Amino acid sequence: MSDPIALPRRHWLAAAATLPLFPWRAPSAQGAAPVKIGLSGPYTGGSAPMGLSMRNGARLAAAELNMIGGVLGRPIELVERDDQASPEVGARVAEDLMSKQKVAATVGIVNTGVGLASVELYQKARVPLMIAVSTGTVLTRKFAPPAAAENYIFRVSPTIELEARVLAEELGRRGATDVAILADATPYGEAGKSDLEKALAARRGRITGVERFPIGATNLREPLQRLRAGRPQALLVWGIGPEMAVIARDRVAIGWNVPLLGGWTFSMANFIDGAGAAGEGALMTQTFIQEGGLSNKNAFLLAYHGATGEKRIASPMSAAQGYDGMLLVAAAIRQARSTDGPALRAALENLGGLVQGAVTTYERPFTPQDHEAITRNMLIVGVVRGGRVTYAYAEDAQRGMLIRTKGDGKP
Repeated sequence: MSDPIALPRRHWLAAAATLPLFPWRAPSAQGAAPVKIGLSGPYTGGSAPMGLSMRNGARLAAAELNMIGGVLGRPIELVERDDQASPEVGARVAEDLMSKQKVAATVGIVNTGVGLASVELYQKARVPLMIAVSTGTVLTRKFAPPAAAENYIFRVSPTIELEARVLAEELGRRGATDVAILADATPYGEAGKSDLEKALAARRGRITGVERFPIGATNLREPLQRLRAGRPQALLVWGIGPEMAVIARDRVAIGWNVPLLGGWTFSMANFIDGAGAAGEGALMTQTFIQEGGLSNKNAFLLAYHGATGEKRIASPMSAAQGYDGMLLVAAAIRQARSTDGPALRAALENLGGLVQGAVTTYERPFTPQDHEAITRNMLIVGVVRGGRVTYAYAEDAQRGMLIRTKGDGKP
């Protein structure tokens, strides 16, 4: 049977686009036991747009693989669990997936707090975790050498540290040196604030003020007024869609027309819809832009839209990275010819060949020392224009047409 990872997408795209029910568990050939892969994320609650988009992307990858025989002649069975964006629930989910469900690996983790509560469990059990959405920098580094001899935590999303670096570069490009920070009161917000402070300091930026806000906030005019008093040239925001939409609206309401920049979550539909006209011009880091119009991305988007019936992805980056994370895990299983945890870890750290994903085509995305698939050359700046996210710079759209393998750019 042909290699399910290297098989050109044109051979199965048309069929994949007609699979609305996601056959992510195929009938087993001659009774072959399925390969169980965990799929963990928030499918309910405020973070659900990210979790559901990630799940759809991972389901699509599994369905496509199962159409051509699964892996090692065995069908992929996704074991899906809702972590509710709760660290406590996330830890229980991780225990269940490993101890009871006996998954070979897990794809998922959207929230940094859930990741902090889960990574040690995967590490201890020696089961690979492919982080598909969470950007908390510490998650993949906690067990990186020399802290541990083996690291079972991998990631196919950018780190906050990398996002902060790109945003600091963007501020420099715009000549903004004085910046205010407004971050949510979660581990994600704390990590964002910390990495932004470091990135700005490295470029000799000046932070004029820092404010925090709680999840669920519906009026943030007071902290915005305090930040405005420091006369910053730009406002950096770290949070998720709903509260960031409040910030955008309240910023306009107080008449503060300062550039608005933030992490990738500005691309979420609940920010764009919630902010409305107030979100226009917001700048954010991106690995995947839904409106890109590139041939490789169009293949993924056509299959995704056909399978889900959705005309618009609620969280495009989450969907693309969930898809790619599943393909990378499948590639490791095929290369290792095993579902044993240590064998999969070793295969992920030394993947041969190319894995064609939605974000990019991966060529040895991981090493024993580096478990981050996304590097600087894969991260671009997006902007909200006309109620959608597009490329902030034409040259980035052109650059996106190239294969952005890990060796092409800075780490």
